[in-house]
Amino acid sequence: MLTEGSNLTLRREARIDRSSRTVIALLTARKSIRVGAGWGVVFGLYVATQALAYATSYKTPAARQILVDEFAHNTGISALVGPANQIGTVPGYTAWKCLAVLAIIGAVWGILTSTKMTRGEEDAGRWELLLVGQVTRRGAAQQALLGLCAGGFALFVSTALITAAVGRSSKVGIGTGGAIYFALSVASGAIMFLAVGSLCSQLSTSRRQAASFASAILGVSYALRMIADSGSNLAWLRWVTPLGWIEELQPLTSPRPIAFVPIVGLVIVMAVATVNLAGRRDLGAGILADRSTISSIRQLPSNPLGLALYLSRSALIAWAVSIAAYGLLLGSIAKSGGKIITSSPSLRSVFARLGVSGAEAYLSVALLIMSVALTFVAVSQVAVARKEESRGQLDNLLVQPFSRSSWLGGRIALGVVAIVMGGLLAGIATWTGAVSDHAHVNLLSMLGAGLNVAVPALVVFGFGVFALTIAPRYVNVVTYGLLVWFFLVEIVGGGVRINHWILDLSAFHQMAAAPATPIDWTTNAIMAAIAMLTAGLGVKLFTLRDLKGE
Repeated sequence: MLTEGSNLTLRREARIDRSSRTVIALLTARKSIRVGAGWGVVFGLYVATQALAYATSYKTPAARQILVDEFAHNTGISALVGPANQIGTVPGYTAWKCLAVLAIIGAVWGILTSTKMTRGEEDAGRWELLLVGQVTRRGAAQQALLGLCAGGFALFVSTALITAAVGRSSKVGIGTGGAIYFALSVASGAIMFLAVGSLCSQLSTSRRQAASFASAILGVSYALRMIADSGSNLAWLRWVTPLGWIEELQPLTSPRPIAFVPIVGLVIVMAVATVNLAGRRDLGAGILADRSTISSIRQLPSNPLGLALYLSRSALIAWAVSIAAYGLLLGSIAKSGGKIITSSPSLRSVFARLGVSGAEAYLSVALLIMSVALTFVAVSQVAVARKEESRGQLDNLLVQPFSRSSWLGGRIALGVVAIVMGGLLAGIATWTGAVSDHAHVNLLSMLGAGLNVAVPALVVFGFGVFALTIAPRYVNVVTYGLLVWFFLVEIVGGGVRINHWILDLSAFHQMAAAPATPIDWTTNAIMAAIAMLTAGLGVKLFTLRDLKGE
């Protein structure tokens, strides 16, 4: 017979066994739910501001008809954000303005989250401690997928709740069912690329490589979707790309739930492949061979700045290509964008007071998007610096004759140069696109506008470096929090009355609407000085604290 002590031991072992079979799922779910819910709130607020801004700016059927006439059959804009179906209504305009943008942002979030929670955790050595027990590699992959699903669900719920709440307004008129369907359509991009990122993590030998593979898949998907929307005879291409499936769902206009079939099918196939491949490889290895060699390792730069540039080159090139491509696209529809400014009574009155209209007015709005993109570059540079410290890579540099200040100073120099060059590239690319659309825009003014949009990114970068030195484990919270705050204040402030003190706390609000208005170089110099002083103080404090891991 079993004694009471034996029963307690058996129950304890049973609890430990159950815990080992769920610990990865619970840890992954806890992290992904927190981030997913936060981005869901951002998505929901973006939908709300777009819907309310349209209802406020286009109150009459005549104003809305001008919008329809300009955009309903514009193939350039259709290629960029999808066909403008039923944009004479608030729901139709909201779906057109938000679906493609949020689906792509969600896909990027899915790639970054899945590669971090799978390959990133494995690279950091945390899965080694969990796999010494009864959890197999396939079991770990299954648990991680369940946790990631929880994050995708949190994104969907947050978006649906806010969309349903704003939809109850008589000005918007989006029903609860439509809001749920729309939120599910938006979240589909994130869910599909959570699965894609998980599969790429099994194929790759590092998180960086996994993210590169998944990003390439996203890029091809977007390119195919653009080609499909550039001409009616190519519409069938939507059915061969995940972003095209999301577009075929047609939320808030003419719903087609049949498009969920390939979406669900892709997620299932990717999940099954992920679990199978996880069981066929060694821990820390990938299905695809590592291309690194001893000769390439010997050729690594021997100073902190050179090494930082070497490690960041792929990401910086990808950002440069993205900024150039997006600038060309935004510039190529400058004339059409100027007409939409003219067709909106509220926007027309605002820019009329500034003495500008047409393409320049549109480009000033378009460059705000570029400023947000450059801020993501700043955030990524701070995140990479934190990763080098948390994973012990910095230890290998500091045993050499390099100081902490030289390492962080090199990182700051690289980040500043990347941001400034990115701003100039945005100005040149947007000018090139505008010229191709026969819009009369001055090159020097666009170069100045490019430098102008880089200043908010410098502010985020400076505070991010400071956060890296005083609260390294919360640096992502600080940098992304600033980005979201600046963006929401600017977007919400454009359609709702907000106290000017709150508006002044947004670096985007301090940025002049160039090229529509003259650039305030004094304000820009003050913001840049604040950014550099903050970063410089961060360097000083960094030399006084211990290195900290995860």
